[in-house]
Amino acid sequence: MDVLNPYGGNPKGYLSTPGPDRNGEHMMGTTIMAVEFKGGVVIGADSRTSTGSYVANRVSDKLSKVHERIYCLRSGSAADTQAVADMVAYYLDMHSVEIDSPPLVKTAANLFKMITYNNKDRLLASIICAGWDEKNGGQVYSIPLGGSLVRQPFAIGGSGSTYIFGHCDAEYKKGMDQKQCEAFVSKAIAHAMSRDGSSGGVIRLAIITKDGVERKYIPGDKLPFMKDE
Repeated sequence: MDVLNPYGGNPKGYLSTPGPDRNGEHMMGTTIMAVEFKGGVVIGADSRTSTGSYVANRVSDKLSKVHERIYCLRSGSAADTQAVADMVAYYLDMHSVEIDSPPLVKTAANLFKMITYNNKDRLLASIICAGWDEKNGGQVYSIPLGGSLVRQPFAIGGSGSTYIFGHCDAEYKKGMDQKQCEAFVSKAIAHAMSRDGSSGGVIRLAIITKDGVERKYIPGDKLPFMKDE
């Protein structure tokens, strides 16, 4: 064997060695969640980003700020959702200057809906838009694939959400306070991460109220889920 060229006439022969699939699209195979409470919203997500069967990023941040008190949670194609979030942030900045006040959460959600619906044959983007404004308080809007728009008391999305619909329906209670909503979101996401191969890493939370945004972080070894339960 030629030590300087061990692959002979195929200098890139190492690429044919079996291994994880790294040629897939950069995907936010994920679990995202948001819930309203009196005074604001709690949003949360896992942190795993995959490329095919290869985990490209273990600690990605899927909580994207589009304005001071408005965030979006992204699932689907990482490139598509990042582009849509950037566009909405740009339009909201211009809109807030025009009206000389912070934009409404509903306005941001409608921008997400308009962009995803008008490009539904080109985008793979499912988004949850959540935040707080002076007019309507805390709000959660779901914009699934195709570009429909629905306001919900809580919303879940991503590949991991299919494992926790029953859990969320059983555990959700109308009128929960901030601490209860934090526990609800973190436990639901932890359960999804334990079952879904495309969800994992850490849990990132954000609490959005009239006082601003408080970010929280739960490391992978401190998740509120025990297999013995």
